[in-house]
Amino acid sequence: MPGGRLTQQERQQITAGLADGLAYAEIARRLDRPTSTVTREVMRNGGPTAYRAELAHHATERRARQRRKTTPGPAGPPPVQGRDAEAVREYEDTFATVFIQSGLPKMTARILAGLYTADTGSLTAAELSTRLRVSPASVSKAIAFLESQGLVRRERDDRRRERYVVDDDVMYQSTMASARATAHLGDIARQGVAVLGSGTPAAARLENIARFVDFVSESIGRAADQAREILHTKPAAPPEA
Repeated sequence: MPGGRLTQQERQQITAGLADGLAYAEIARRLDRPTSTVTREVMRNGGPTAYRAELAHHATERRARQRRKTTPGPAGPPPVQGRDAEAVREYEDTFATVFIQSGLPKMTARILAGLYTADTGSLTAAELSTRLRVSPASVSKAIAFLESQGLVRRERDDRRRERYVVDDDVMYQSTMASARATAHLGDIARQGVAVLGSGTPAAARLENIARFVDFVSESIGRAADQAREILHTKPAAPPEA
């Protein structure tokens, strides 16, 4: 199986495969590459609808130049025995890209991905700053947003340092927050029915929105409760340093 960076020709084949509606696994099979390589390549460069071979190739070259220019120093997650540090770093980039495509700002997405992939499930501002090579101010701003969305929380460790934590059921909390936001849209739509006058076309449209949103938000909440009860697995204790 070939290794190393994707060539420009391979990227063109990925573009063609996406245009033909092929799954990542099929594109990877045709390239004789791991599916994860193709998935990471596409998600880091605009996603399946925006991926373009030329743009992806230039972006990869630009990132490589930037890494070469960066002053050497501690960065990225600390190495763990049995893990490929480069693969972990690239996976964090891929994970962050998914968050970016869902609407999160880039720095916020990178911090969330870093917290998700830390065995401890928590990092200090200094650890995040070092891990991502960003300023403490950038970390603070991103954490404030994540807190407002219920995606992280703060706690003090035994050294009185403030740590940012993602709980084991963070996806449950995130899903429930999304359900509440969706339900709020329904409430606002229903307010418009009274303002625009019951029986008018606009009011009927808003009432339909409200009913749809009510159904969806309630269904999401029930499904999240059931999934947490049935599927939640307690993670193993992190390995000792």
